[in-house]
Amino acid sequence: MTSRKSRPQRLLRRLVLVLILLLLLPYVLLPLYLPSFVHPVSTPMLARLATFQGYDRQWVAFDDIAPVLVQSVMMSEDGQFCNHHGVDWREYRAVIDQALAGEETRGASTIPMQTVKNLYLWNGRSYLRKGLELPLALAADAVWSKKRLMEIYLNIAEWGPGVYGIEAAAQNQFGIPAAKLSRRQAALLAVSLPDPDGRQAAAPSAHMNALANRVERLARKSGSYISCLYD
Repeated sequence: MTSRKSRPQRLLRRLVLVLILLLLLPYVLLPLYLPSFVHPVSTPMLARLATFQGYDRQWVAFDDIAPVLVQSVMMSEDGQFCNHHGVDWREYRAVIDQALAGEETRGASTIPMQTVKNLYLWNGRSYLRKGLELPLALAADAVWSKKRLMEIYLNIAEWGPGVYGIEAAAQNQFGIPAAKLSRRQAALLAVSLPDPDGRQAAAPSAHMNALANRVERLARKSGSYISCLYD
C-alpha cells in the first residue's frame, strides 16, 4: 500500500525536477554562447527542423554587417539598447499604465528580450512567457557584451518564412551580402522585422516606405545611441 501511494509522489517529484532543469537550462547556455565561434539556433529554427521544413540562415560576424543596418534596427526596435540593462523599465511601466487604464498598449520588448524569446521561448503573448523572458533578458545583458548580444539577435531574427539572420535576409531580398546594404535597404529590412510574414523589404507597401523614412532619419542621427557597439 505504501509503495502504491509513493509512486505518484515519485512521479510528481521527477516532473518538478524536470521543470526546474528546463527553467535553468537557458541560464546554463548563456555563458556557453559567449565565444564568437558558437552560432546558436533559435526555437523557431528547431521547430522547423522538427517538422522537416528546414530554414535558411547564414551566420555573419558583427563586423561584417553594414553599420547602417545595425543603426536602423536599433532605432526601429530598441533605441535605448546601449542605455538599459536588458529591460527598458520606463517603457515597460508606461505599457503597464496603459493596460491598467484600459488603453491599447504598444510593444515594449527590447532587443535582449526579443533575443532570449527567440532563443529559448515561444511566440505569442502570455504572462507566463513574459515572466520567463524578463529575467532571461537581464541575465543575457549581464553575461554577453552588447556587441555579442546584437550579433546573436541579428543572426537569429526572422525576416521571412524560413529566413533567419541578416545575411540570409539581405541575400533573399536584395541579392547582396549584409555588408553591402544601403541605408534605404537597411531601413526597409528593419521595419519588416515586426511582421516578417507580411512585409517584404524588396517590395514595400506605402506604409512600409513611410516607416522606413522615419527609421532612416533616426538612423542618421543615431550617434551616441550606438556608442556601445562602435568605438
